[in-house]
Amino acid sequence: DVSVTVDGEKLLDKVYFSVNRTDKIAFVGENEKAQTALFQILMGELEPDEGSIKWGVSTIRSYLPKDNSEYFDGNTMELVDWLRQYSAKKDDVYLRGFLGRMLFGNEDVFKQVHVLSGGEKVRCMLSRMMLYGSNMLVMDQPTNHLDLESITAVNDGLIAFKGNILFASHDHEFIQTIANRIMEFSPDGKLTDRLCTYDEYIGEA
Repeated sequence: DVSVTVDGEKLLDKVYFSVNRTDKIAFVGENEKAQTALFQILMGELEPDEGSIKWGVSTIRSYLPKDNSEYFDGNTMELVDWLRQYSAKKDDVYLRGFLGRMLFGNEDVFKQVHVLSGGEKVRCMLSRMMLYGSNMLVMDQPTNHLDLESITAVNDGLIAFKGNILFASHDHEFIQTIANRIMEFSPDGKLTDRLCTYDEYIGEA
């Protein structure tokens, strides 16, 4: 029964759902503010006006926000040092392995993070997520700023991922190939929940 109003606009109105062990849930529709507010509440970044969130005790959570500017703006750290601050293991070879999976080559790891492109910043955030070994991913528009090669790689990775995913996206194929459950916020903050693929959901609409 989570409700929240932001800047005078009611974004969530008594939203309730539970997540099953194998669920990969896509949040779709025009109400992007509601999607982002829900993710921020789930990750403890925004307090709901009413209601509560309860996570399973075995969940390890990682979050990819739509706006990642707070991680990069004005930050003069080199990329490998930026990632090091989020890692329990600090050696360069280990960290470069994660960056390499996100297509950062040898010289790239010495770039200062504030000069990275939008796509490079998203790839940094994905590298950071991989460090945590999470079984629950919360991802707000993960394909924003990515080129086709990167989108395909992320898409394939999330299809193969064995844990839960809660994500928002505008990419039809991305949603269709990953999600087994579709949720849509209406303009008044109510939630429609369907256990089906995206194509099946569109066919019902």
